[in-house]
Amino acid sequence: MIKMSPRKLTRVFTILAVVLFCQSVHSQLQIGFYRDTCSLVEFIVKEEVTKAFIKENGVVAGLMRMHFHDCFVRGCDGSVLLDSTPSSTAEKDSFANNPSLRGYEVIDNAKARLEAVCKGVVSCADIVAFAARDSIEITGGLGYDVPAGRRDGRTSLASEIIGNLPPPTFNVSQLTQMFAKKGFTQEEMVTLSGGHTIGRSHCTSFSNRLYNFSGTGMQDPSLDPRYAAMLKQQCPQGNKDTNLVVPMNPSSPSITDAGYYVDILANRGLFTSDHTLLTNPATANQVTQNARNPMQWRAKFGAAMVKMGQLEVLTGTAGEIRANCRVING
Repeated sequence: MIKMSPRKLTRVFTILAVVLFCQSVHSQLQIGFYRDTCSLVEFIVKEEVTKAFIKENGVVAGLMRMHFHDCFVRGCDGSVLLDSTPSSTAEKDSFANNPSLRGYEVIDNAKARLEAVCKGVVSCADIVAFAARDSIEITGGLGYDVPAGRRDGRTSLASEIIGNLPPPTFNVSQLTQMFAKKGFTQEEMVTLSGGHTIGRSHCTSFSNRLYNFSGTGMQDPSLDPRYAAMLKQQCPQGNKDTNLVVPMNPSSPSITDAGYYVDILANRGLFTSDHTLLTNPATANQVTQNARNPMQWRAKFGAAMVKMGQLEVLTGTAGEIRANCRVING
């Protein structure tokens, strides 16, 4: 059992109270939105996530990241699920999402089951939001209520990725500006960066730090030497295999915990966008606080995910409820 001081408990409960307040005052989305129209929705989604996790536990990191990549481009409208067409390349086939995102089949399976019992009721965007929460919870994070009522968008463009999703090369100023455009504070940016606590990265996303940092032909001097040596073994220079992957959080790659921040403090942040959090006094302090107060970070992360899930949502009669998450309705 985890023991916390009264002061830490107060912080956690305060954060959770803020989450509940934000959920209650947000008029567009509602907790229990499907209570009368499809009461089994969250059970069905969680069952599909659990089945996928048992089969291959890494898929849940893809589902959590899918929600982030959906919401930051066109809002949380399920646009990341749409397939490309002969005339248009969709978000999922952009350089930022292919091959890094995975778990689409989990969403497909949940949608098929929901269409069988509640035809035309549950949006794909809401399924993604539920699946992300379930992925966090199944890997040790705090569960949270997901306000629902999102509707699905009808447009998905790979060209809209640039300027909306932060690349792994961003510095702290660029990250702060991008998240600010989405309505997040700098502290919330640091909190959401903790999503890198689970999952994996392709070597191509950080190999410049190992072999040609800033065009110097050298290793990034900020990387812990032993960690860099391990990464070089896993990602040999000049290797053409684009499928090589490594854990993003080496100390606890399968658990949603504050180990991500512990690793950053030890100069084991995988991406430039991870290590850069130490280059600013305010964000460095937040990294330290998150590392020292893991339960507090879990609560803040849940609150930030709820807020993120409300970005530019389509509700009411806007958009549609897709019958198949991969294509717009005929």
